[in-house]
Amino acid sequence: MPRSSSAPRASHAAPARGKPHTVRIIGGDWKRTPLQVLDLDGLRPTPDRVRETLFNWLGQRLDGTRCLDLFAGTGALGFEAASRGAARVLMVERNAKAARQLHEIRARLSAQAVEVVEADGLRLAAGLPPRSFDVVFLDPPFGEPLMLTRSLEAAVPLVAEGGLLYVESGAPLALAEVDALAGWGIARQGKAGAVHYHLLQRENDE
Repeated sequence: MPRSSSAPRASHAAPARGKPHTVRIIGGDWKRTPLQVLDLDGLRPTPDRVRETLFNWLGQRLDGTRCLDLFAGTGALGFEAASRGAARVLMVERNAKAARQLHEIRARLSAQAVEVVEADGLRLAAGLPPRSFDVVFLDPPFGEPLMLTRSLEAAVPLVAEGGLLYVESGAPLALAEVDALAGWGIARQGKAGAVHYHLLQRENDE
């Protein structure tokens, strides 16, 4: 996999509070399906353009893969993965209202591969079997460097051999500054507005 790539820029402006806003599933079985973005503090869905870039990196189809979306929010990443054939998508969201919406979308789509859990992502991750996911999506709250570090520490052990870790952050990842990322490299990265997004893999998996 290439070591670096520049990605198309995209607007990451937040919608005006109180106004209806949606993102859409980009590809797969549920292509063009809208997902409502709830008016909740800190809810910042991955924009359509960024997800399009990400799933180009991942190869469009995820048939048979096991995916974890540790801070699910609107479910845009997790439902996108399920739409593209993932065998299992575990979506974790601690906000009760957002989790309820995820359950509703799952039921509406009859998304049998999707499991929604209302829980704190870091606590739940600590109880999951090591190396049990092929792709882990990590989009923790911005503006909290310690939260990003703790999230990486929780997520890295869950990535299977040959697996990938997708990370969104408010600044470029400095791998050398995160002990949990020793032995990892950035396969792809891009920037959209204030958002930096990265696809990581273990260096011995390349």
